[in-house]
Amino acid sequence: MTTTMAPADTIAPRRSTTVADREPVRHDAPREPSGLVKFHAPEVVFGMGSLAEAGFAAVRLGARRPLVVTDPGIIEAGWVEELLGHLRDCGLRPVQWSRVTPNPRDHEVRAAYAHYLEWDCDVIIGIGGGSCADAAKGVAVLSGNGGDILDYAGIDQMTQPIPPVLIIPTTSGTGADVSQFCIVTDTERSVKITIMGRALVPDISITDPRLLMTMPEQLNAATGLDALTHGIEAFVSLAHNPLADNHALSAVGLVCTYLRSTMTDPKEERPRTKMAQASLEAGLAFSNAILGATHAMSHQVGGLLDAPHGVVNGVLLPHVIRYNARATPDRFTDLAAASGLEVSGMPGEEAAELLADHVRRLADDVGVPRGLRELGVCEADIPRLAGTTLDDACLTTNPRAATRSDVEKLFRDAL
Repeated sequence: MTTTMAPADTIAPRRSTTVADREPVRHDAPREPSGLVKFHAPEVVFGMGSLAEAGFAAVRLGARRPLVVTDPGIIEAGWVEELLGHLRDCGLRPVQWSRVTPNPRDHEVRAAYAHYLEWDCDVIIGIGGGSCADAAKGVAVLSGNGGDILDYAGIDQMTQPIPPVLIIPTTSGTGADVSQFCIVTDTERSVKITIMGRALVPDISITDPRLLMTMPEQLNAATGLDALTHGIEAFVSLAHNPLADNHALSAVGLVCTYLRSTMTDPKEERPRTKMAQASLEAGLAFSNAILGATHAMSHQVGGLLDAPHGVVNGVLLPHVIRYNARATPDRFTDLAAASGLEVSGMPGEEAAELLADHVRRLADDVGVPRGLRELGVCEADIPRLAGTTLDDACLTTNPRAATRSDVEKLFRDAL
C-alpha cells in the first residue's frame, strides 16, 4: 500500500443510467423483442499479456490514486503485484484493499468503501473473480450515492453518477467484468441481493487469459458452468435480442468444447483463451438479455449456505432447462445445436431434454455434485429458498412463469 497521503485530483464521474430500458415484462408468455435494441458493453481489452494495458486504461479513466479491490488468493498468485507495477509505471499511486471473500458480504463492501474514502481514491479497479468485481462495483455505488449497499437492491435504484470502474477477471465464467449486475450477500438475512443497473457496466474490461491459469480446479469448473448458464438463460430470456443471442450461442459452444480441456490441460493457452472468450461473450449476453430461474434460485442457495455460485448453477440448470422448454421449445433446439448435439428436425422439448442431459454430463465430468443435498441443502430449507427466489430480479425474465409451488418442486427435483 502506498504511504503518501496527498489528495487525489478530482475526476469527472461517469454518467449514471437511472431509467430502465424497457417496460416491465409480464410473466404470462414469452414475447419476441421489439425492433429497438440497446446493447451496453464496456471497452474491452482482450488477449495474452493484456494485463500490461491496465495502467494506460486507468489513466484514460482519469485515475491518480486508484483503489485496487482484490482477495488474498489473487495476491498469492502474483497478479496483484504485476498490476500494481503497471499502474505505478504510468505514474499512478494505487491503494490496495484485499479482504474480499467468496460471495462478498455487505460489511466487506462497507469496509472497502471506508478505505476508498480514507485514502481519497478515485478510479476503482477490481482484479479477481466475480466476488472481487462485485465488491468493486459496490464501492462505486456507495461512493456515488451514499447510504448502505443493501439500499440498492433491485433495478436502477442508483440516482447519482458513480466513479469509473475497471475490472480484470481471473476466472472464466462470472461475466462481472462486462455486466450490469452486482451481487452482495445480506448477512443478516443470509440471502444474496441483486443490484442491477446500466451504470454498473464497467468502463473498461481487461481479459488476460494468463490469469486464468492459476485458478484452482474446482473454481475453474464452477465458473465455466456459470458461463454456460449465462449463455443458456440469456438466449431463452424474455428480454433476449439478436445481438445478445449471437454472443449467447457462441458462449455455449465454446464452454461445451473447451471447459473439459482446461481441466485436463490447465496450462494450454488455446483452451484458456477460448474459455476467456466464452466468459466474456456470456457476460455480454446476460448483461443485455438478463437471466432466469436458475440464477434466481442459485442466489438463494449461495446466500443461505455460502455455496459456490457456479456449482449451484451446474446442479440446477438441467432441471430449469426441462421446466422452461415447455414455454419456448424452439429456442432450446438452437441451444442444443450450439452445444454440439445433432438435433436437426427434432421437436424442441426433445432437444431440450438432450441438452439437459448434456449439461449434466459436463457437470459430472468436471466434478460437480449431482444434487443440492451434497452442498448442504435439506428439505426443510426449500420453503425459505422458494420464497426468496420469488423476490429475485432474475426471475422476471424467465421464459416460463413460476409460482412458489413450481419453485419448490424445482428445488426438490434438484435435491
